[in-house]
Amino acid sequence: MTLHLPDAHGTLRAYEPRTEPLALTPGAPFTSRTVFSAAHVVADPYADTTPDSPAAVDWDATLAFRRHLWSHGLGVAEAMDTAQRGMGLDWAGAAELIRRSSAEAKAAGGRIACGVGTDQLTGPANLTEVRAAYEEQLAVVEESGAQAILMASRALAAAARGPEDYLEVYGHLLRQAAEPVILHWLGPMFDPALEGYWGSSDLDAATDTFLDVIAAHPDKVDGIKVSLLDAQREIDLRRRLPKGVRCYTGDDFHYPELIAGDEQGFSHALLGIFDPLGPLAAQAVRVLDTGDREGFRALLDPTVGLSRHLFQAPTRFYKTGVVFLAWLAGHQSHFTMVGGLQSARSLPHFARAYELADTLGLFPDPKRAEERMRNLLSLYGVDR
Repeated sequence: MTLHLPDAHGTLRAYEPRTEPLALTPGAPFTSRTVFSAAHVVADPYADTTPDSPAAVDWDATLAFRRHLWSHGLGVAEAMDTAQRGMGLDWAGAAELIRRSSAEAKAAGGRIACGVGTDQLTGPANLTEVRAAYEEQLAVVEESGAQAILMASRALAAAARGPEDYLEVYGHLLRQAAEPVILHWLGPMFDPALEGYWGSSDLDAATDTFLDVIAAHPDKVDGIKVSLLDAQREIDLRRRLPKGVRCYTGDDFHYPELIAGDEQGFSHALLGIFDPLGPLAAQAVRVLDTGDREGFRALLDPTVGLSRHLFQAPTRFYKTGVVFLAWLAGHQSHFTMVGGLQSARSLPHFARAYELADTLGLFPDPKRAEERMRNLLSLYGVDR
């Protein structure tokens, strides 16, 4: 049946939903790339909470979604910004998420890496306090048996006086890390509080500092995750990495070309967009495993329009679109988010996200997705 979807100008236009999904099934583990999906959390819709109260998480649905990702061969990047770290999920909730997901990964035989940050600090902090906060979180992740991802820290960005402070803090953490970690460089488009990270707003200077951290401890760095939405900068950076240090793209605008790579190398992946794209992304990587880069691009290139839509400015609200699509796809029974973040995008934004995802065949049950979209339209006053 026809849906009438609103555009940014308030005009309704007819859309005919797809009737059949893509045929996407679990398959063999990947051989050519290491791929993580940064996974969202499912809120408890029956909890009596407010946007500024501690998050209430539906643990059964949250863990079921991770099993879905693992079943398709994807790794799970846990307690990252996609899980609303610093935007609804506090450290207490993140710590419980890390412990529960890590235990689930062991049971399911899935790969997991977890975010280590400083978000238990709720006010101004000095470098000693920042370092201690990182250490506390690193201990939780290592005790859970997961790989650690050292996330960019708002507190460190505020406390650091220059590159030397980043070198000191990260050097200390890398020296004590039990296993090689992933370093995460998240740009200010994802979090404005991270402007000037690595001691400079000049990205060339910041890159030099970032590389200095890695060069001093190459045996403790498994890889880097770069989320700057600048494909050429990522390519230039990965070509300067020490041998054996991987580049995990976090570029949700250019991921097909970066993962496919060129004659000088390629990026692995740690992406928020691989939350809604999980099964399709997995199928594409298996095609790439055969050496068929053109086939890989043919599958993944058409998804970029959806990703660019979800990650449009203000980019930090991409999480709303990710959870919206999880609801339409049937991975959760409701469209509620921790911190009330379901209100962060407009009805025209949701309508376009639905259309793009439906066109790609991402919904396992297109009829259910259509009915849920129709219900949302009716809630907003669109009754035809």
